[in-house]
Amino acid sequence: MGFKQFCTIIIASLATCLHSYAQYDPDKVNKKVVAIYDEALSIAHTGNYPKALTQLEGAVAKAPGFLDAWLSIAGIHGEMKHYKEAIAAYEKAKSIDNNYFRDYNLPYSINLAGQGDFQKAVAAVDDFLGIPNLNEKSKMVAQFRKKSYQFAIDYAQQKPLGAYRFEPSNLGDSINSKDSEYYPTITIDGKELIFTRRINGINEDFFGASRNSNGWHKANPLNGNINTQSNEGAQNISQDGQWLIFTGCNFPGGAGSCDLYISYLTSNGWSEPESLGPRINTEAWESAPSLSPDKKELYFASNRAGGFGGSDLYVSRLLPNGRWGEPENLGAEINTPGEESCPFIHADNQTLYFTSNGHLGYGGDDLFISKKQPKGGWSKAVNLGYPINTIENEGSLVVSADGKTAWYASDRSDSKGGLDIYTFELRSDIRPARTLWVKGKVYDIKTQKGLPSSVELTDLASQEVLSKVQTDETGHYLVTLPVGKDYAFNVNRKGYLFYSENFSLSNNTDSVFNIDIPLQPLEANATMVLRNVFFDVNRYDLKPESTSELDKLVVLLRDNPTIRIQLSGHTDNVGKAEDNLVLSNNRAQAVVKYLVAHGIEQQRLAFKGYGATQPVAENTTEEGRAKNRRTELKVISQ
Repeated sequence: MGFKQFCTIIIASLATCLHSYAQYDPDKVNKKVVAIYDEALSIAHTGNYPKALTQLEGAVAKAPGFLDAWLSIAGIHGEMKHYKEAIAAYEKAKSIDNNYFRDYNLPYSINLAGQGDFQKAVAAVDDFLGIPNLNEKSKMVAQFRKKSYQFAIDYAQQKPLGAYRFEPSNLGDSINSKDSEYYPTITIDGKELIFTRRINGINEDFFGASRNSNGWHKANPLNGNINTQSNEGAQNISQDGQWLIFTGCNFPGGAGSCDLYISYLTSNGWSEPESLGPRINTEAWESAPSLSPDKKELYFASNRAGGFGGSDLYVSRLLPNGRWGEPENLGAEINTPGEESCPFIHADNQTLYFTSNGHLGYGGDDLFISKKQPKGGWSKAVNLGYPINTIENEGSLVVSADGKTAWYASDRSDSKGGLDIYTFELRSDIRPARTLWVKGKVYDIKTQKGLPSSVELTDLASQEVLSKVQTDETGHYLVTLPVGKDYAFNVNRKGYLFYSENFSLSNNTDSVFNIDIPLQPLEANATMVLRNVFFDVNRYDLKPESTSELDKLVVLLRDNPTIRIQLSGHTDNVGKAEDNLVLSNNRAQAVVKYLVAHGIEQQRLAFKGYGATQPVAENTTEEGRAKNRRTELKVISQ
């Protein structure tokens, strides 16, 4: 039984409950005060809780020992999530007659837990369970609550809050209104927010807002053809802000009750929604989509047959033909016989947040975190803990690229009306990796025309390809860069020299990168710097981190069997000039040896060392010297 139902039953039955009274006798309450009380109950049933409270406070002012009125005050405050006031009213009632109050220890315990006093909540629910001949339904509800309270106590002992303060901040009048706003989703740069608004409590539409250094602009309905007379909701915007995948229920031509659709950002706004197709959408319920940062994986919830029970979380991968592959269940570490929903995959592409009522928690839907494992599985789901999770049902959570700023919807006491969107700072132990990004445009160096190209990111330490992104038709791209690793970055297109860059993020950095990339047609005299070929200081042995770059060079030469190239080695001006000349020559030769060992004919390859004679930057700074230490490729002939 939910708290709301419980409170409603209490309010409806206060006048007729039978107890063995020790002190309090409702029949002895002044009839005029009882009339005020009865009127207050009628007002409460209309939903006008503030007016009902005013009436009830008037009743207890005239009759301070009117225990039923104190219980109703407590119940209404609890319904409004005014836990502190509810607890005070319950305790006042308890002080009047502890024996009469005993039946109310369960709602009293719920409010204690709502306030975070789980130890006292356990004591209250134990008192309730001690009632002789308690009916089985009440006993079951109380035992469930006790289990949740004990979980909260154990969690707090294992993971004390320390200095952490949970202080959700309402996004204000630009975003929130008298209507309910929920399901926030945000672009990687944090500048575009899209959410669902339930207009007049009926129609769900998408609204969006942008922000600058002064805050959020006023939210407006999304432009284009995405909002309809039907309900649209549970949406997710891609990190680059170009795709919006969402849930549409009872759409014309839909496969089931709720299906997933996609809309694209165009010069005229958002395009008309398209179904994600029969592999994703079934006769069952599909909802709550979340795109991976490279737009290659789609996470969502479904109650299709073959799962663990209730709704489970699935992932589908984008196929080379542009269609979505057969969804895979995320497995037993994530899914339970209960309900899992609201997945959110962070920009680090490793950290998944979701809701569940099947994993042990605080009661109802709680938020959990799981990490993607090296071999593709998932770590055991971990509850986000109190006070992020509460005795209420928690909804969707999204986390910004900084790894610490979270966004969610709640109907807290400072709500503008119904659900509002809030932001808060995550506890350090449940944060994803802080994630930077690189974005820009790939274009032909001669024509300046944008080039659709492949963008690949590789972990230099493990040589594992972490993401492979296709630019859009105009050559624009965005790739995420979780901090804590060093990356090789390569851009490829047939008929062009590839482009390489590296990002050293082993140490924290606050940089984001905007790099427009001019690709050079594969022709005589075209040159490029092999930025992911590495040597130790004063040595010419290729470091293992060079492998991914050199293998791409091998593929380029195999795909273009007629071209001949020269590898040039360059150093900074530190040390003796003659030593630098020898070192640079040996480094260029080391690259040639690697290529020959991997099947490239020696006669297609030349090498030469130039030492410090051809600098591309000043040698007066470490940054400049680093640019001068390089290996270059030049096409000699085609």
